[in-house]
Amino acid sequence: MNELAAKMPGFLAIKTFAAEDGERVSIVEFESEETMRGWRNQTEHREAQELGRKLFYSEYRIQVCQPIREYSFPKKTGVAATSD
Repeated sequence: MNELAAKMPGFLAIKTFAAEDGERVSIVEFESEETMRGWRNQTEHREAQELGRKLFYSEYRIQVCQPIREYSFPKKTGVAATSD
């Protein structure tokens, strides 16, 4: 699904994280709500969701979120990283 998502118009990024207890979360970012809806309604994606419900997942939850505020600390170039 990651490769398919990456081909969708408006795709920005996907990251998946797993906890020690087996819980997983994937964050899929699109440039707009409209392009995210295109992914939500993509035929192969819908089929994969249905297969997941039938064969793999006992439960899952989907959240659609928008950042309220965003901050960043850009990487400094030419500065060696130090560890204390």
